[in-house]
Amino acid sequence: MYVPDGGGPPPHRHDFEEMFTLLEIEFTFRGAKHTVRAGSTINIPANAPHYFRNVSGAPARMLCMCTPAGQDEYFMRIGDVVAGKDAPPPQLSRDELAQRRQRAAELAATYRSEFL
Repeated sequence: MYVPDGGGPPPHRHDFEEMFTLLEIEFTFRGAKHTVRAGSTINIPANAPHYFRNVSGAPARMLCMCTPAGQDEYFMRIGDVVAGKDAPPPQLSRDELAQRRQRAAELAATYRSEFL
């Protein structure tokens, strides 16, 4: 994942595990904030409420692994494929951003996720 400064999902949970290896990102996991630094890994158990926010001041890269597999399809349906690993994220208008958030919420249940 390429998370722009200030970017990240709203609070949510799902019935599968996630594991992130990342640069500097602030995670809130079960109500407690943790700043996770470059090279660190955090594991989120199934059904644990969580969210993250990039607070580094610059775009951050993050490797996300979901168990079982399949969440990548959700990300492809709500995100953007970029030209390469160094390509900047798209600049979205407020309306486009609102449409993305609405689409993410509408598709969440299909991908076993729930926004809180």
